[in-house]
Amino acid sequence: QVQLVESGGGLVQAGGSLRLSCEASRGTFSSYAMGWFRQAPGKEREFVATINWSGEGTYYADSVKGRFTISRDNAKNTVYLRMNSLKPEDTAVYYCAAASVYAALKTYEYRYWGQGTQVTVSS
Repeated sequence: QVQLVESGGGLVQAGGSLRLSCEASRGTFSSYAMGWFRQAPGKEREFVATINWSGEGTYYADSVKGRFTISRDNAKNTVYLRMNSLKPEDTAVYYCAAASVYAALKTYEYRYWGQGTQVTVSS
């Protein structure tokens, strides 16, 4: 069983940047595709980005394409989400998750989830 712990969230002004980290323990991190999702108050959890096992394949939601970058370091069992040009509408709790298949866009396709980290973007 994979355990995931996110970090790096916080309060930032619009236009600023943050880098989220998600460290995995237990299980074989490199065998999983990883994803980032977010959930704003009163809204459903939505897909943000995903990366394949090797890190060579990535896919993004249209709302973050060109601003966010997902990456991973299998030696450190960690996946990252670099967020640039942040907007107030990016405010949400951000979750990382592990899936057995790449390019999974739905929450039910992910087997393991972290507890989330809050990102707040002020205008």
